[in-house]
Amino acid sequence: MKKKAIIVTVFFGVILLSSTVAIAIPNIIPEDSDTSVTVTGTPADNFPDEQRPQFCGSGDAESTPFVKEYSIPTVCTNPLAIVADYDGNVWFAQTNTGKLAKFDPNTESFSEYDNPSWPQGGRSMMWGMDYAPDGSVWFTDETYDSLWKFSPDTQKYQRVAYPSEGNSLPQRLQVHGSQIIVNDFTGNKITFLDPTLSGTDLNYLSLPSPVDDSVTAGFAVDAEDNIWYTNWVFQGSGVLVKYDHTGFEKSVAESDQDSLPLLDFIEIFELPQELLTPNGAVVSEDGKVWLADTSSSHIFSFDPNTEQFTQYVTSDPQLVTYGNFTGVIKSPISRPYWIDVDSTGRLVFNEQTSNSIAVMDPKQESLVEYSVPSRNPNWGDCGDDQNCGIAQVFDFAIDGHKIWFTEWVENNIGVVDTSVALPFGVELESNEILASPGESRNISYVIGKHSGGDSEVSLVFSKHGNFLDISTTSPKKFQLSSDPKTIDVLITVSEDASPGTYKILLGAQSPDVTISKYLTLVVKP
Repeated sequence: MKKKAIIVTVFFGVILLSSTVAIAIPNIIPEDSDTSVTVTGTPADNFPDEQRPQFCGSGDAESTPFVKEYSIPTVCTNPLAIVADYDGNVWFAQTNTGKLAKFDPNTESFSEYDNPSWPQGGRSMMWGMDYAPDGSVWFTDETYDSLWKFSPDTQKYQRVAYPSEGNSLPQRLQVHGSQIIVNDFTGNKITFLDPTLSGTDLNYLSLPSPVDDSVTAGFAVDAEDNIWYTNWVFQGSGVLVKYDHTGFEKSVAESDQDSLPLLDFIEIFELPQELLTPNGAVVSEDGKVWLADTSSSHIFSFDPNTEQFTQYVTSDPQLVTYGNFTGVIKSPISRPYWIDVDSTGRLVFNEQTSNSIAVMDPKQESLVEYSVPSRNPNWGDCGDDQNCGIAQVFDFAIDGHKIWFTEWVENNIGVVDTSVALPFGVELESNEILASPGESRNISYVIGKHSGGDSEVSLVFSKHGNFLDISTTSPKKFQLSSDPKTIDVLITVSEDASPGTYKILLGAQSPDVTISKYLTLVVKP
């Protein structure tokens, strides 16, 4: 069991360390160490003294005009999966204690529920959680290959063995109708479970991956109950899978056969080569599938009608998130992790290494990125700067206009209030431009102040690929006053650019929030 956990965490460590962000940490869950451990009688005892600032928190909870954080009363719990119930209470899993905790936003109070079945000193990444119609809370547990059910009325836990073969990792979890859906990340399957318990067993159906030696990442359910998920090989290729689970179950019920081939109910779409690590997945109200790429600064949409992918870029991480004390980080990336959709159709995703929660309106093609104020300098190239680093915001939950999230290494939960008025807005002169390879085009956009006093902002120009160049004669940083500021931009397309449709992000950034719009660039043959 311990060996499996180390293998899994080394993989996620590679996700954190690869590409452009240099973070001096080998694993997500640290391996046992022979260094000194000062006994405190708290969950911090699971870490040696030298690792406690890195995993147990580096400062107090903070706030911005848009984000408020709350410190968890018990130290060093490592909160991860999070969900909101029907009454607006927020539930989250503590990976360093095996407990569930509840936060009441009305009283701003925490309740933590001891798990008597949890082994002493046990640690597990709990990536998935959902709230069931009967009021129970379900969550995944990768170290012990388990699902857990917690009943708030009785305050009792029930462990359910996950159907594992070999190296499994039950990750995301969704209660959908009468079933529970779980992706087995390293076990390479999607599992459908009957939550009607019989002892510690569940009735289940596992959907094997159509791609050998791949991982099965996050999934989403569309309006017709099709399951969309990705299979991919790390630093290799991958596919987007559509599975007609309802059609399969109906055929089984109507068939005289003992079993039917699952692959008859599957459609497979090859992922674009730029999409390397699609972890999060969601289906928007127009039927498009959205994927978050953790190896880059991009999210992608897939239109089932045209079978076309479209790539969207985020803003670059602020320097304060990665520090670059040594100067080795040349191209920092934001690493979108999970993605969801709110009741208004807006997309929400966490940008792990930008230390931000992002809200994208696909109709307006706008992006607002809210900066999380707490930062842990042990997760960045920060030198002696303590106001630097990331809090490892690995999960979030949407409840109306509020987005709740956990800070895995800062022992906080926090909330973004998207109803708070933004301090400025961005309007493009034109939403689309056309150009041929080797041509340049001028575009202008206006930054207009909405509220508050004068504030300093920085310009945001984000693109993908080296075939585009964006330049301006405007100052890259300036004080935003009551007078709108017009920014003139020159976009140059290189001679070797491939024809296609591309999204360029233009906007402005303050320390607390980044506000941008997407410009569509069509490169003609």
